[in-house]
Amino acid sequence: MREREYPETARSVSTSTIEEAPGVRRIRPERGETFGRPFTPEGVFLDTIPVWFEIGSLVVLVVILLADLLLILKRPHIPSTKESALWVGFYVGLALLFALALWFVGDTEHAVQFLSGWLTEYSLSIDNLFVFVLIMTQFSVPRRNQQEVLMVGIIIALVLRAAFILLGAALIENFSWIFFIFGAFLVYTAIKQVFEKEHEGDAQAESFIVRVLRRFIPIHDSYDGAKIRTVVNGKKMLTPMVIVFVSIGVTDLIFAIDSIPAIFGITQIPFLVFAANLFALMGLRQLYFLLGDLLEKLRYLKYGVAFILAFIGVKLFFHAMHVNELAFINGGEPILWAPEISNWTSLGVIVASIAVSTVASLIANSAEARRVAREK
Repeated sequence: MREREYPETARSVSTSTIEEAPGVRRIRPERGETFGRPFTPEGVFLDTIPVWFEIGSLVVLVVILLADLLLILKRPHIPSTKESALWVGFYVGLALLFALALWFVGDTEHAVQFLSGWLTEYSLSIDNLFVFVLIMTQFSVPRRNQQEVLMVGIIIALVLRAAFILLGAALIENFSWIFFIFGAFLVYTAIKQVFEKEHEGDAQAESFIVRVLRRFIPIHDSYDGAKIRTVVNGKKMLTPMVIVFVSIGVTDLIFAIDSIPAIFGITQIPFLVFAANLFALMGLRQLYFLLGDLLEKLRYLKYGVAFILAFIGVKLFFHAMHVNELAFINGGEPILWAPEISNWTSLGVIVASIAVSTVASLIANSAEARRVAREK
């Protein structure tokens, strides 16, 4: 069996399958799973996140999400700023407690990976809210029913992202060269986000879907609460809520395609990937009502998000070079001189990007307000 040399992330180990021992497993580093995983000098990886913790935490989080959904169904209302702030604070605090629990039952590396992934997905989710605002405005969704729309959007996003996570994990496990594609895609997405006019592409995609729906399906012009079907003159018809749900679903699909490669650039542990996405989406509904018109004032946030995507894209490219198997690149051998970016560095870059873009937006808004006041 051929032995291969690998950089610091893995020692030289056989590519054959090795029998598992309780609490320990050895994997094939050329498949990319060495990325951000703890290991012993013999190349043996330790599963430091207990299975009971993974199952238990996911069950608790899903129960919280379902309780949030039932609360909307039982008491549909327009949440106040105070209520929204308390809920957002609760979910952010929950994410930080989860990171602390990861550190306690796992190790620092897992906690840092989760925090980096959560912040990345959270910033992308806030960017997602811009499109939600456009959809709500475009279809004149009654403010009272916007909570239901947002919750449906979050559920669709979770289902789509779970599917993409499973697909991404399978691809990474079997094709290490997928990191080159993920990295290039993220860099392309970052460049596109910088130069594209305020989600222009998303709006065009949604308009096309809407035109197709209206052509083949009879849809009434008025809403009937949050119902998707209503009766008009004795005839059953769909309400505009159907179009809203479809538009939200298309948006979720577009953002899932962008976000999943980004999170795999930080960690390849499916549990942490899904947990980061779940926490990023929890509280998104309340954040929508908390920020409200303030979303438009975060004018430079998209540049911060673009920088994060580009940074993770470059990080993925470097990692792809470390686990290279493509025969036409360096003879199919790993490129050892490529730098390895640590998760601590990633966390610092992500936090700094969000902070700088937010502060820059606030400074620009303040300067513009002073200029308008002087002109008056």
